[in-house]
Amino acid sequence: QVQLVESGGGLVQAGGSLRLSCAASGRTFSDYDMGWFRQAPGKEREFVAAVSRSGGIRNYADSVKGSFTISRDNAKNTVYLQMNRLKPEDTAVYYCAAHRSGGKWSPDRIYEYDYWGQGTQVTVSS
Repeated sequence: QVQLVESGGGLVQAGGSLRLSCAASGRTFSDYDMGWFRQAPGKEREFVAAVSRSGGIRNYADSVKGSFTISRDNAKNTVYLQMNRLKPEDTAVYYCAAHRSGGKWSPDRIYEYDYWGQGTQVTVSS
């Protein structure tokens, strides 16, 4: 089992920044690729960003490319999502997720992930 706990959400004005953190425990963090997803009210959960277990491969949704940056610190068992130039449409609950590395991986697919955090609310005011 892997336990994931997100933090860093909050209320921010449009154009502002937030950094989300996701602390992992329970298994060897570096064995897992990590992803961030988000879910706005009345909408389906969607992919935001992902990073491979070594940190060498990063993927982003088109809607956040150039504004969001995913990173990880395997020594701290933590993955981050730096969000800059935030827009009201970025308002959502943000979830981190862990995928056990090995074999083919489609980072933007919800079903690829084995463990999920409880989410952290991000609200961007206009």
